[in-house]
Amino acid sequence: MSDLDLISQSLARNVKRLRLERGYSLDALAARAGVSRGMLIQIEQARTNPSLGTIVRIGDALGASLVNLLDYEDGPKVRLVPAEQAVELWSTPAGSRGLLLAGGQAPGPLEMWAWRIMPGEGHDSDAHPPGTVELIRVEKGELTLVVEGQEHSVPAGTTASFEAAAPHGYLNRGAEVMEMTLAISVPAPH
Repeated sequence: MSDLDLISQSLARNVKRLRLERGYSLDALAARAGVSRGMLIQIEQARTNPSLGTIVRIGDALGASLVNLLDYEDGPKVRLVPAEQAVELWSTPAGSRGLLLAGGQAPGPLEMWAWRIMPGEGHDSDAHPPGTVELIRVEKGELTLVVEGQEHSVPAGTTASFEAAAPHGYLNRGAEVMEMTLAISVPAPH
């Protein structure tokens, strides 16, 4: 079975489990997440590989981190994730990528990512729920962080934080690879 098949099956199982735990109908979750009922049915039956944006919207609506959507284990409070088990959730042919390193609930979803953006590339993100905070530490290169259309230069060694309840994006306008660690904290749903 391929990694993509395992991710699809985990996503299917966990979206359905979390939806039922929260008492949401398919229609209620579709409305909360801004996705179609048909898309949710396909996801819960592992018949589609939704975009990262769709998975994030569903996670936000369920108050669940991407880690919780993609993998669920009852067990010890400590979870180690070897480098080879980090989940690549987006990439480009030029080599840009977003790796989900770890996540949990605190009390809402909390995720840590390792991102690499190649020169001339970028990645856009939809607005997250109000109260969502992102923390960024640029390790290499220079990030152009765009929040509500305003650009902010974040050079290597610099940390940035912002409220992510508005559309935002990450650009590499430099000549070298940009690498950063990104943490996202989403409040628990009400």
